[in-house]
Amino acid sequence: MARIDTDILVSGGGVAGLTAAAAFGSAGFRVICVDPEPPVTDGDAEGADLRTTAFLQPSVPVLQAAGLWSRYEPHAAPLQIMRIIDAGGERPEPRIVKDFDASDISDQPFGWNLPNWLLRREAVARLTDLANVSFRPGTATTGLATRQSEALVDLSDGTRVAARLVVAADGRNSIVRQAAGIPVRTLRYGQKALAFAVTHPIPHQNVSTEIHRSGGPFTLVPLPDRNGLPASAIVWMERGPEAMRLANLSVPEFEAAMNERSCNILGPLTLVTRRSLWPIISQVAARMSGERVALMAEAAHVVPPIGAQGLNMSLADLRVLMELAGTSPADLGSEKMLDTYHRRRHLEVEARVTGIDALNRASMMGAQPLRDLRATALNALYSIAPVRRTLMKAGLGVR
Repeated sequence: MARIDTDILVSGGGVAGLTAAAAFGSAGFRVICVDPEPPVTDGDAEGADLRTTAFLQPSVPVLQAAGLWSRYEPHAAPLQIMRIIDAGGERPEPRIVKDFDASDISDQPFGWNLPNWLLRREAVARLTDLANVSFRPGTATTGLATRQSEALVDLSDGTRVAARLVVAADGRNSIVRQAAGIPVRTLRYGQKALAFAVTHPIPHQNVSTEIHRSGGPFTLVPLPDRNGLPASAIVWMERGPEAMRLANLSVPEFEAAMNERSCNILGPLTLVTRRSLWPIISQVAARMSGERVALMAEAAHVVPPIGAQGLNMSLADLRVLMELAGTSPADLGSEKMLDTYHRRRHLEVEARVTGIDALNRASMMGAQPLRDLRATALNALYSIAPVRRTLMKAGLGVR
């Protein structure tokens, strides 16, 4: 078996794994990044990830350090206002509308939204610029053995990699996490999310909108114009059977259903992509690290797509890993470094998973008295300015 030595092996070539490889490579470390599937980098191709990611303010310096932000920014739609609409009355129409405006706490937007397939395309292009990074799509991690001085990773192409640090960015069913013996706690909601893009006649004006009724939020996130028309990405969360029913509707039937659910706030929505379906869970690993292993992204934590938290939590993981690696490169992958990483991230991850779980359960409420209670709570929280600003800062992950 051929052996290769490197500083870091990144297992996982999704957006988080590619970003980690670019960040560590940009910092001068030798990196190998592997993933069993080649990334789909064309939005019209079969298997393209049609979800979008809103990078919140604290994530931008991480992307800049990785050499990615200059590639992403020209394609990004800024998010200036986060609007929450309660449409939980007898009819699907807005009854409470509250705007959280980034200008109340910052001179920058809350974040910037981009399609996930485009993030993959630009990240793969960035890796080709880094001579110290080897990206191996179509190669899986098949085995892991660790010792105090190094980790030995077996790959599906017959290679064995000796690395000082293994970064597990290989998703909610992480092979590396399982091999490291780190358990997870999983919460299932019986929900699925539909992800797709639409055009509409009314401009979104850089407003991201969550509409709450029952089953989960219906979220419209700004995209750059498409063929001269305003465009938005939509994540529509519903209980599993209803989501499956919606996914199988004809396009005219689906458009009628989504227009009713959107309360027509942007006028008639026109479906412009296929519909993809994703299971919704919360999950958190018992630890963020093991011997020579750091868990990040969905290998460490999974949350419902509420408040643009998912990938931004992943980049917060990466930010701490990069700080620790930069502070003492000689300690890369050491017990001291990884214990510090666990301490700095795990409590915050637990808190965010708990908070998003509560928000999701509130958004699923079906009984009318509970929906009325949700509306009352939203109105009360928004009406207290210091509380409103604190909620916005907490959502961004800043103090």
